[in-house]
Amino acid sequence: MGVEPFETVEAGKRASKRARVLLAAKLHTPSGVYDARLRDLSRHGALIESPALVKPGMAVTFERGASRVTGTIAWASGIRIGLAFDHPIDENELLIHIGRATPMAAPIGYGRSGIAHGMSARERRMAQAWSVAVGLNLPEKDG
Repeated sequence: MGVEPFETVEAGKRASKRARVLLAAKLHTPSGVYDARLRDLSRHGALIESPALVKPGMAVTFERGASRVTGTIAWASGIRIGLAFDHPIDENELLIHIGRATPMAAPIGYGRSGIAHGMSARERRMAQAWSVAVGLNLPEKDG
């Protein structure tokens, strides 16, 4: 999904920019570390989904990539958890990991595949001999 642009959301007394996201994260609680999905992010808090057993007021650490943010559970309902960060954050610090392309091991060839493509000279001779035996015509040059 990635990120939708920050938008102003007014909820009760607060008005803050929020980014709707769907990113993997971790939630560190007194009872252990849990996988989480970051769903909504602002400078002051986040909405996550996690199977962690938490209660309002519990101190936790939220982790996304190399970023770790301490905070408090503001509310919890089912797997949805509202986090209040201890200090305002720079949202871009957490979102910086989005869109980084994973380097590919080798370039992908989009040419027409063929039985002889990428064969050694010996393998090619064997394939040509086999093709004559079964009535196929292989091209003389690789390509």
